[in-house]
Amino acid sequence: MENSNKKGRKWLWLTIAIAAVVALVVWCVVSAVNGAGITDVFGIDLSKPEKFKNGVVLFTLMFLMLAFGYLLGSISIKGVALGTAGVFLVAILLGWLSTLNFQNVPVLKYFHMSSTEETVVKYLKGPIQNIGLISFVGAVGFIAGPNFFKNLAKNFKTYILLGVIIILTGTLVAVICTLLTDYGSEYWAGILSGALTSTPGFSAAKDAATENLARITLGHAVAYPFGVVGVVLFVQLLPKFLKSDMGKERELLKIGEVEEKRDYSKYFKCEDFGFMPFALAVILGLLLGSITIPLTASGYDGACFSLGTTGGVLIMCLIFGHFGHFGKLSLEVNEKTLKVLREFGLALFLLGAGFEGGVALVQEVKEAGGIGIVVWGFVGGAVMTVAPMVVGFVLGKYVLKLPLLNNLGSITGGMTSTPALGTLISTAKTDDVASAYASTYPIALILIVLASQLMIRLM
Repeated sequence: MENSNKKGRKWLWLTIAIAAVVALVVWCVVSAVNGAGITDVFGIDLSKPEKFKNGVVLFTLMFLMLAFGYLLGSISIKGVALGTAGVFLVAILLGWLSTLNFQNVPVLKYFHMSSTEETVVKYLKGPIQNIGLISFVGAVGFIAGPNFFKNLAKNFKTYILLGVIIILTGTLVAVICTLLTDYGSEYWAGILSGALTSTPGFSAAKDAATENLARITLGHAVAYPFGVVGVVLFVQLLPKFLKSDMGKERELLKIGEVEEKRDYSKYFKCEDFGFMPFALAVILGLLLGSITIPLTASGYDGACFSLGTTGGVLIMCLIFGHFGHFGKLSLEVNEKTLKVLREFGLALFLLGAGFEGGVALVQEVKEAGGIGIVVWGFVGGAVMTVAPMVVGFVLGKYVLKLPLLNNLGSITGGMTSTPALGTLISTAKTDDVASAYASTYPIALILIVLASQLMIRLM
C-alpha cells in the first residue's frame, strides 16, 4: 500500500512538472505571436551584446562544460574513466567551436570568440579558474595536513630525488627536441611547460624570452591537453596493468602513520562548515605565494621564484590542517565541505584552462601558418609527459622501494598535475595520497621554472 502511494505521488509531481513546462512554452509562443521579442520574454537586451556576453553567455558556457564534461567523464571503458578531466576535454571542444563563424546565426553569434582577449575568455581563464584552483589546492592541503609533516619527515630525501628526476627527464627530452628541429628553444620551452601543466613554467619562459613569444604560447597550448589527460590516464591505468590490490596498497600507504584523534569540541568554532578557517588560510597562503625571491645576481630584474597561488595556498592549508587549532580557536573544516570544494574547485580550474586553450590553439595555429609545427609539438609534448612518469615510477619502485600509492602521488606532484591528483584520490579511494603530492610539488615547481628559463637563455 505504501509503495502504491509513493508511485502515485511520483506521477502526480511528474504531471505537474510537465504541465508547467508546457504552459511556459505555450506562453512564450503566444507572446511571440503577439509581437513580443526575446527582450520582452526573457528580459535579455540583445541590443547590448557585451552585457549579454559577460553575463548569460559566461554562465551558460560554464554550466554546459560542467554538465557535458561530467557526462563524458562518467563513461567507463574497462574500468577506466576520465572523471573530472572530462570537463577539460569538453571545455577545449567548446573553446574551439566558439571560434567558428556564427556571426550570422541568431543568439549563437553572441557565443562567438574571436580571440583569447574576449572578456568571457578572460573571466574563465582568470577569476573563475583561479577560484577553482584555490578551492582545490586549499581543500587538498586541509585534508592532507594531519599526516603531511610525518610523511614528509619519513620520505623527505625520496620525494626530492623523484621531483628532480622527473623534471630533469622532461627537460632532457625538450633539449633533444630543440637540437633536432628548427622550431627554436622558445617553442620547446612552451611545450615543456604544457607537457608538465605548469603555468609558472610557462610564465618563466615568457619572462626569459626576448623574441618569439607567440611560439611559447603555441607550444604550451599544443602540449597542455595531453599533459592533463596523459597523467590522469597514467594513474588510472598503471594500477590496473600491475593488477594491484588497492586495499593492500592503501594499508601500505599508511605504514608508520597513526591517525590522530582530535577533540575539536573544546575549541571555539564560528560555524559548522569551516569557511572561516578556510578563508583565513587562503588569505595567508596568497600572501606567502606572492613573496618573490631573486635567483640571479640581476636581482628582481632577472629570474625570480615565487610559490604563486598554488604553492602558497597549498602550504598554508597544510599547516592549518596539521595544527587543527590556534589557541582556543578551531581551524577545523568540515570533511564534507572539503570534498565539495575539492571537486568543484577542480572542475572550475579545468573548464577555465580548457576553454582558453581551445580558443588559443586555433588562434596560435593560424599565426604559426601551418599544422606541421603542431603535429611535431604534440608528439614531442606527449614524450615529455610520458617519459618522466615512466622514469619516475621505475626509480620509485625498484630503487627507492616506494609503495605504489606513494609512488603515484609523488609522480603527480613531480608533474605538477593538479587534475591527476584528483583522479588518483578517486582511484585510490583515500585522500592520504595528497601528502606525497604536496611533498614533491614544491621542488618540481622550482625546477620547472629554472628549466624553462635556462632553456631559452642558454640555447
